[in-house]
Amino acid sequence: MKIVFHKLGLFGKSVLGLAIGIMLAIPASAKTTLTVYTAMEADMLKEYAAAVKKDLPDIGIRWVRDSTGIVTAKLLAEKNNPRADIIWGLAATSLMLLKTEGMLEPYAPAGAGKLSAQFRDSANPPSWTGMDAWIASICVNTVEATKNNLPTPTSWMDLTDPVYKGHLAMPNPNSSGTGFLDVSSWLQLYGELGGWQFMDNLHENIAWYTHSGSKPCKQAARGEVAIGISYAYRGAKSKAKGAPLELIIPREGVGWDMEATAIVKGTKKLAAAKQLADWSVTKKANVLYNKGYAVVAYPGVAKPVKHFPAGILEAMIDNDFEFAAVNRKRILGEWQSRYDAKSEAK
Repeated sequence: MKIVFHKLGLFGKSVLGLAIGIMLAIPASAKTTLTVYTAMEADMLKEYAAAVKKDLPDIGIRWVRDSTGIVTAKLLAEKNNPRADIIWGLAATSLMLLKTEGMLEPYAPAGAGKLSAQFRDSANPPSWTGMDAWIASICVNTVEATKNNLPTPTSWMDLTDPVYKGHLAMPNPNSSGTGFLDVSSWLQLYGELGGWQFMDNLHENIAWYTHSGSKPCKQAARGEVAIGISYAYRGAKSKAKGAPLELIIPREGVGWDMEATAIVKGTKKLAAAKQLADWSVTKKANVLYNKGYAVVAYPGVAKPVKHFPAGILEAMIDNDFEFAAVNRKRILGEWQSRYDAKSEAK
């Protein structure tokens, strides 16, 4: 099996043209090749690909991967001429939006009833099923924090203290699902007025906004910034590799979203797409998800993940996914007008 990373010129010089395609070499015996759009971490795809190849030998996969916001925008741009057969590993809030646009094929994967209720679309049949949850956290480089006399934050509000000015990085929510779950969770935690005021104050301390949810934590791990607003998976991975990171769960609670799976309406490979959807909800698949995520859809599977902060389940807010999905366009537009000047170049 061979995985090749390459650039895809999807839309010429547009933002979507930067998407990274991951091509899994297909054995000659494969009967059907599915185009799978995903925002899953690239370092996890190889293991998923190997498992699918073993269990579904008649299905080949062509992966097209990028960050959540870019994959979502690409799918919307292709609404009238879909190129994906199935989406495996995209934010549930994005799939809810696609559902309202009539872009998903309702399907109940075999065994979906065994998943925890919050990991399934409530419709019957569901348009999407969840895989795992990714959870916001703050990555603090303890060496850089000490060097710059920065106190360890214990809350989101702490990050608005002027002492942190120029020492923070966070994801742009228009590009990153992590950035969007942060913004939507702050609006839920503090209310509409309070949430935007919090982000106005936070903006004063932000050095830059990235176009990747994991990048702020990677930058903190490398000492390029003292504190990255990111998510727990990436912090745990960086810490396992020896980075001087402390993962903080703010006391107000943390936003989260689900990686989820859905079949694209209009696919000409529906039977194969259903097979992959069936596999995506199996216990075996959830065991794989648990290697990177502490919360998965299949009850009783999740085991503690090394270096994840304590109390993460209790800290997950009662997330209003419908609010996030319905208000997504408005929230992103408002954020863009207020803060985009500090975003990194694409």
